Amino acid sequence: MLLKLTLLAIFGIAMAHFEGVVVVYLRKALGMLDSDSNKESLKSFPERYLRIEMTREAATIIMLVAIALLTGTTWIEKGIFFLWTFAFWDLFYYLSLYILIKWPPNFKTIDVLFLIPKPWIAPVWFPIGVSSLTIIGIALLYLLSAI
Repeated sequence: MLLKLTLLAIFGIAMAHFEGVVVVYLRKALGMLDSDSNKESLKSFPERYLRIEMTREAATIIMLVAIALLTGTTWIEKGIFFLWTFAFWDLFYYLSLYILIKWPPNFKTIDVLFLIPKPWIAPVWFPIGVSSLTIIGIALLYLLSAI
């Protein structure tokens, strides 16, 4: 189980960086400043690209579900693996953006977390906190079950 959790964490981190790079290029292509709040940018985001972005988000969730289904043996384990990988992906997505373009400038920066089914908007501390707690919680469950 430890090997699977480690490999899933690595997968989530790699996927986060890949997605962070895509978002950097997308922001540059659309002329968005690195310090802009994504909430404000959403207002001027062309509708066509908004729909395309929604398909990228759906593909991300599909990949996370697929890797959980492939690696888990029970439905509970598959759910845990999905949450674990999702948490690493989400947490390291923000770290990747910060390393690449120093965004977000702080934890209070407002972000569009997800577009499906409609925009989810919150400060970045929220997904960072939820992802961190998810990783800690699953790691504690693993450690307690290994005793």
